[in-house]
Amino acid sequence: MHIPLLYNFPGGFDVMLGMLYIPLFVVVMLAAWAGGVIDGIDGLAGGAFASIFAAFALIAFSQGKADLATFCAIICGALFAFLWFNIPPAKFYMTETGVLGLTSTMTVVAFLTDSVIVLPIIAGLLVMEAGSVIIQLASKKIFKKKLWLSTPIHHHFEAIGWPAHKVTMRFWILGIIFAAIGVAIRLVG
Repeated sequence: MHIPLLYNFPGGFDVMLGMLYIPLFVVVMLAAWAGGVIDGIDGLAGGAFASIFAAFALIAFSQGKADLATFCAIICGALFAFLWFNIPPAKFYMTETGVLGLTSTMTVVAFLTDSVIVLPIIAGLLVMEAGSVIIQLASKKIFKKKLWLSTPIHHHFEAIGWPAHKVTMRFWILGIIFAAIGVAIRLVG
């Protein structure tokens, strides 16, 4: 049985991707893995991923995918439990294993909810963190000059004197704003 691989864009139009669906998935997964650099301050990654999965829970619920919405809500709840012990001084660490699992799950959920187009907005913190590293490396290579004191960008804010908890809380707020904008775009489209 042949199943056509279709992608539904916000705004009501569909694109038949066919076998291009697989390379698209691979590219999105690799890009999501780059967001793993967010795990550098106690509580930062946990809060960022909690807002991302809360956003996908809302999107899945609005699409009538109660099982997927529940799955995302459970991940969000597990992240809240993790944060209870990851607030400074951290007793548990997410490490690369946790971040890779969460970014992989985030990618799969984005495809299951046809939300790949808004994934960079919902996961804006991950884009910002990975983007800061890429821009810093390009600037050093091309112009022989650093744009920030340190990257990923959360370390720059620490380098200019912000305490870690201030960076974490402000990034959580940004993450919630990014997630809300992404949900609004997906639900309106």
